[in-house]
Amino acid sequence: MKVHLIRRQSVEYYFKSHAAGRAAFENWYTILRVADWKVPGDMVKTFRTADILGRGSKRVVFNLAGNKFRLICSYHFGVKRVHLFVKWLGTHSEYSKLCREGRQFFVSDY
Repeated sequence: MKVHLIRRQSVEYYFKSHAAGRAAFENWYTILRVADWKVPGDMVKTFRTADILGRGSKRVVFNLAGNKFRLICSYHFGVKRVHLFVKWLGTHSEYSKLCREGRQFFVSDY
């Protein structure tokens, strides 16, 4: 199924002030636009560094720009499309800090 990225404009806005990740996001998005996923494991097949989060969270972490940035999305496999909803975007160090604090990634923080 084709993938629909929800809140793409928010990610584009973020990378206006974080130019180091802009080309990596554009490359990631180009690949995403032609992706054909049927099950969550297909996300990892497409993006080898992606991590599907556990405990039924239906969330995936994408590493961008050589792991300098992390993009967390919730996902839903619908009837005709896969919906990726951007939940959080930041640098690797910001992500690590949130993990140390035990913060959950339920809402957008940017």
